[in-house]
Amino acid sequence: MTDDEKKTRHRLGWARLVLGAFSGVLAGFVSLCVAELVSATVRPQASPVVAVGGAAIDRTPPAVKDWAIRHFGTNDKLFLQLGILAMLALFALVLGIVALRFRRSGAAGVLLFGIVGAVSATSRPDSTSLADALPSVVGAIAGAAVLYVLVGHLTRRVPSAEPADDEREEAPPSGAGWDRRGFVIAATAAAAASAGAGVLGRALNSASGQNAVASRNKVVLPRPTSAAAAVPKGAQLRIPGISPFTTPNSSFYRVDTALVVPKVNAATWQLRIHGTGVRRPVTLSYDDLLRRELIERDITLTCVSNEVGGPYVGNARWIGVRLADLLAECGVRPPSKGGTADQLVARSVDGMTIGSPVEDVMDGRDALLALGMNGEPLPFAHGFPVRMVVPGLYGFVSACKWIKDIELTTFDSYDPYWVKRGWARKAPIKTESRIDTPKPFARPGAGTVMVGGVAWAQHRGIDKVEVRVDDGPWREARLAAEDTRDTWRQWSFPWEAAKGGHTLTVRATDRTGRLQTDKRTHTIPDGASGWHSVVVTVD
Repeated sequence: MTDDEKKTRHRLGWARLVLGAFSGVLAGFVSLCVAELVSATVRPQASPVVAVGGAAIDRTPPAVKDWAIRHFGTNDKLFLQLGILAMLALFALVLGIVALRFRRSGAAGVLLFGIVGAVSATSRPDSTSLADALPSVVGAIAGAAVLYVLVGHLTRRVPSAEPADDEREEAPPSGAGWDRRGFVIAATAAAAASAGAGVLGRALNSASGQNAVASRNKVVLPRPTSAAAAVPKGAQLRIPGISPFTTPNSSFYRVDTALVVPKVNAATWQLRIHGTGVRRPVTLSYDDLLRRELIERDITLTCVSNEVGGPYVGNARWIGVRLADLLAECGVRPPSKGGTADQLVARSVDGMTIGSPVEDVMDGRDALLALGMNGEPLPFAHGFPVRMVVPGLYGFVSACKWIKDIELTTFDSYDPYWVKRGWARKAPIKTESRIDTPKPFARPGAGTVMVGGVAWAQHRGIDKVEVRVDDGPWREARLAAEDTRDTWRQWSFPWEAAKGGHTLTVRATDRTGRLQTDKRTHTIPDGASGWHSVVVTVD
């Protein structure tokens, strides 16, 4: 054999290897696109990427989940899905190479991924039918068939007097011919058909939520019986860089486990209240809630994943029904008045369970089943049609979005989602403060620099904020006007800045006289604590 022939055989071998890998990736693409189309006949949450992603979230250690939120913020779900797709592409690439030698084994590997997706989909808390397995199974069968056909065009059985074992199909000699034309036609047809299926599936899934969108568009929130007072003059400081007193809906933080935001039709939505100590169980519709007395309140929410100085806190004007009134009508009494249930378990349409202390919900604070946010029906991302809002408690023990069920029970008899993963059963919000301006590593000019930020201690209120420059004495900041004890409070401090590097630190004292602790703790199990500091250089 000449050197040119050897080089040609070598190039053909590498070309076949690359095309084998490509065949695996294309088979994975076909699987996902077909699964997307089939999920439109079941539900979007049954899509394998969503199902596997949800299962991954459920099984992720709390510390890792907290790290993801801290580094990726509200984009954590996007990065998770991209990670799943990258792993799938790598897995499919390897299967394509394996299929060059073990054709049936490679196709079976695609089916294995389908089984993983099917198990993930049917084991999700919100799964109600084995039909959730169909997208993964049908998609995997389509992908396996495509891989088998494509590899068939790249390989041929080595001539032999004895039949070859199907599971030991030898790759042809590297210089042997392969069906280039058949491969190109098959690959092009598979790519085009699957892309069309994926686009159609995405369109159908989007259309399935149109009824929910239409139901939200029809909502006209009644004038609340008890309206919130106007935000006091002076509650919003005119300092560039400070957080607005009322957080716009578009900027309000979102931290949850839903890879696909549920779109619930308000016309068919219902809420069931039942359980221990409920003498009169009830099922309510959205219109039932709209016909009740509504109250409007400014309430600041905080996520337990918020690090010291973090962004996962926001203030909004909520409209809703007093949850305590509903519970009382059902015959529920708090433990302090002889009630038998000490935990309220709220269930979401996506399977999330959140446990709240009954005593806190019924102690007179404005715990709401919220219908509106900042003057409009709840956005889908924030819980439309109905969510819970409880002042003074971190969201993971109070702020159930897309709520559909309330069960009264005890802390001893049931552990909700986050408690099973090592978080606290009860979690009142800690007294915290944050420097919004100047930003870390800012370079302000020498002279008077306005330092400003927010402080919060929901349901207790903020009494004092102090600022320290480097290791100097604590000096009291000027507090903005207070709206209510359930909202955050802005503060400002005029600093006569001298040239050089400096560290600014803030701390707050709540209305109970408790000083914000300087002890640094992580968010797990009941929220972060410590003083917030920023380092700046004065030019």
